[in-house]
Amino acid sequence: MKMPPDITPYIGQLIKFRRDLHTHPELKFEESRTSDQIAAWLQALGLPMHRGMGGTGIVATLRGTGPDADDPARAIGLRADMDALPVQEANNFEYASANPGRMHACGHDGHTAMLLGGATLLAKNRDFNGTVHFIFQPGEEGGAGAQRMMEDGLFKQFPMKAVFALHNWPALPAGQMGVRIGPIMASANRFEIRVHGKGGHAAQPHTTVDPIAIACAIVGELQKLVARGVDPLDSAVLTIGKIESGTVENIIPNDAFIYGTCRTLGTQTQAQLVEGIERISHHVAQAHLGSAEVIIKPGYPTTVNTPNEARFMARVMGATVGEANAHDDVLPAMTSEDFGFMLEQVPGAYGFIGNGRNGQPGVNLHNAAYDFNDDILGVGAGFWDRVVREWFAARS
Repeated sequence: MKMPPDITPYIGQLIKFRRDLHTHPELKFEESRTSDQIAAWLQALGLPMHRGMGGTGIVATLRGTGPDADDPARAIGLRADMDALPVQEANNFEYASANPGRMHACGHDGHTAMLLGGATLLAKNRDFNGTVHFIFQPGEEGGAGAQRMMEDGLFKQFPMKAVFALHNWPALPAGQMGVRIGPIMASANRFEIRVHGKGGHAAQPHTTVDPIAIACAIVGELQKLVARGVDPLDSAVLTIGKIESGTVENIIPNDAFIYGTCRTLGTQTQAQLVEGIERISHHVAQAHLGSAEVIIKPGYPTTVNTPNEARFMARVMGATVGEANAHDDVLPAMTSEDFGFMLEQVPGAYGFIGNGRNGQPGVNLHNAAYDFNDDILGVGAGFWDRVVREWFAARS
């Protein structure tokens, strides 16, 4: 196996590309300009591509020069997400978002650039015995774009033995990477509780059934679902993020609305929380002479790394950043990721690349002051190059 080409000559282009995406962020399934920019880069590499999968998604294919490179049983996939968030950017650098209320606050611009960097290295030296599909996915931020690409035939049109993804992680300093076997990101369901009472004058509460008081009682009881209902060695989060009710101070309304999310690392615990939300809501409302409707909005499944692929990813991380900087048992996060849908159908692994600065943690994801650290673009591109070469070298 020949030495792969050096990423250094392409770093300037990757930074320029990444910052261009940052200046022009597009929300889920609106990534038309982003998709065009990605396609132009891939076309310059001479890679055939399929556009429009899942709406604005792209799948580009690169075959190596080995004797079995065309065998579909040897293909793997590498995935990057490309959508932005509905956040007003607080940064004032020259490449800050030019689209009001939209921002690359999760680093998908960097994920895309790293994968394009990996594709560039691999296209310059195709001395590997297999096929790699580069998956540029829309709608990760709440749109389940991975699922939509699968519904459009991702794994049927592009069969693959394994699929891998990488997310920047501000809690890790730049130059470090991490992965784990098993759950690495939580499942997430959203829910809405509609509390129905009987409105009236604020000075005559005895003639009403106050839905706000009922909603407050429900919220208080819901906190016990995790504190007293989940094994302390398990992981679960239940958060109420929004309550709506009423119009003015002296009117008790008819209804109140509670909105929240519950996240777990296991399907049984998730089912337990859903049952508890429904039970508590109905019974507490009835105890106060009101009623409640519960609407569960299923979200992303747990992102579960398969053992062989997670171990492989850990080895490649060690070869990329050094054994001391590669962690094979990072703590799982209670955030969620639609890459979990892909891992339900194809073995694979999802890992973290450090996005801190100067040895310190970076600004948190989804924060208006966040920015992707361009210093790690070369690390990510080199990692993807190694993933492909070492995967096929081990199977020659």
